Amino acid sequence: MVKRDIVVIGASAGGVAALKELVASLPADFQASIFVIQHVSPTAVSLMPQILSRAGSLMASHPQDGDPIEKGHIYVAPPDHHMLIENDHILIKKGPKENRFRPSIDALFRSAAYNYESRVIGVILTGLLNDGTSGMWSVKRLGGLGIVQEPQDAEYPSMPISVLEYVAVDYECPLADIGPLLYQLTQEQVPPTPELPMNELDRLKLEVSIAAQGDGFNMGILTMGELTPLTCPECSGVLVRFDEGRLIRYRCHTGHAFTASSLLSEVTKSTEDSLWKTLRGLEETIMLLEQTQKHFIDDGNTAVANQFAKKARETRELAQSIRKLTFFKQQQFSEETLIEKVDENQ
Repeated sequence: MVKRDIVVIGASAGGVAALKELVASLPADFQASIFVIQHVSPTAVSLMPQILSRAGSLMASHPQDGDPIEKGHIYVAPPDHHMLIENDHILIKKGPKENRFRPSIDALFRSAAYNYESRVIGVILTGLLNDGTSGMWSVKRLGGLGIVQEPQDAEYPSMPISVLEYVAVDYECPLADIGPLLYQLTQEQVPPTPELPMNELDRLKLEVSIAAQGDGFNMGILTMGELTPLTCPECSGVLVRFDEGRLIRYRCHTGHAFTASSLLSEVTKSTEDSLWKTLRGLEETIMLLEQTQKHFIDDGNTAVANQFAKKARETRELAQSIRKLTFFKQQQFSEETLIEKVDENQ
């Protein structure tokens, strides 16, 4: 009898403490494999396996590419690498980032859903933004179960709120209840996997391949969605749009992926970066004009020096205007921040 034996967990801000509490509540005879994505700096030295091993009865480790999957073990994605699963083995790859993250919760969840279907249980804990929403959508589409930490129980509720907004999960509960619930669910028999349209399965397979460093361009990623006039903030490549229920996502032909919310956030960030570069260029122009002005003063050429002084004043006025605009535009937009503003005004 096949049981639910693949548990995928995603966490971001506040996730270390949440994962410690969750792992501490799991028994030593837990008969499922656990895969954890915790967002960390790509240059950080991750101590998560040691932390989680000390927190509970199960051993945790950073897997190597190709390691076999064992039950009763916790696998933590190493920094700056995607962790994927297929054919009872673990893949550790440096594929394109998703929502500017690597490792990506979405990438892990999709690979689990595509390869293990109804055997999967997806769990989203505390975190900022919305990595994990699309992955949870795939888990549910292929018959898996979805669990979300109650937003009011999460230190950072954005990730749980996003999943609840776009995916019909099975359980929404406080962190303290998730461990016992997982133990109960892993005892259940797996139901039949729902049948999905072939084009949806083909796209899911391709997106898993892209995360594993597959060649999405030559495999036809641009034909699997709606071409847009938008460009990728990472590489300026063409973006194609996918709709998953009410969730809108984008992926470029080189492989980078974004939700509509994360893309909006990155576009506003790029705008701010451009304004700062413009301001820097104007201030460097002022310095050069004033230095040249001084040179002509020293040479006794007052008329020419006055022209450089005039241009320096005009450029300084323009720089002040750009500085004001830069501070005005400094707020990064996303779906979450705009929705919060609507709620505040109601």
